[in-house]
Parts: sequence; structure tokens; C-alpha cells
Amino acid sequence: MYAIAPSNAAFISKFIEAFGPFPFPILGDPNKEAYYELGHKTSPKWKLLSQAAIGFVIGKVKNFIPKDERQKKVVLTSMKKADVYIQGGTYVYSENGKLIYHHVDSSPEDHAKIDTVLIEV
Repeated sequence: MYAIAPSNAAFISKFIEAFGPFPFPILGDPNKEAYYELGHKTSPKWKLLSQAAIGFVIGKVKNFIPKDERQKKVVLTSMKKADVYIQGGTYVYSENGKLIYHHVDSSPEDHAKIDTVLIEV
């Protein structure tokens, strides 16, 4: 298992230092070639910012900015320099490399359901 982030190795290292360790490697895709090849989209900035603002006002979004200083620095840097608007996805491959399940997120709330992924695994 591994994760692909739309960032470069230097930023991923800072992310891992602040939020890790993780039980899997995180690989970088700074040009987002894999993301776009797999059908991922960048959501409109206005849409995500308005969703975040509404969520913050109604109390649905809590701890948007971490209290931990290292984590806070990584998040703020990411918001300024990275494509935080690109949507992610979940992919499960068989041992021989055949794609057996995939889900491309259409919005920040639209993630693959853990129970579904576990059934596929």
C-alpha cells in the first residue's frame, strides 16, 4: 500500500515529519500526471472555499488549522503553495497488478467508504 500526493519530495518530507509516521510510503506527483491520468479533477476554488466557510460558521468544520505548530506550518504552506483543490481517490489492485476497485472523489466529502474498500480487499 502507498499514497500519492500532488507535491514534491521536500514538502512530503515536511508533511511526514509533522503528521507521521505512516505505515506506507507517500510518493510525490508534483506535476499531477498520475492524478490527471486517473481522471482526478481540480475543484473550483470558490466552491471549496465557500464550503469551508459555511462548515466553519455552522460548526461542521473544526480544527481546520491544527493547533500543533509544526502541523499548522505545513497546512498553511500547503494552502498557499500546493493544489489543495485537486480531489483524491482510492484504488485497490490485486497482487498481479489488476485494478479491482477504484473511487475518484468528486468533492472533499466524497471519499471511498472504508467498509466498501475492506470488502474489495
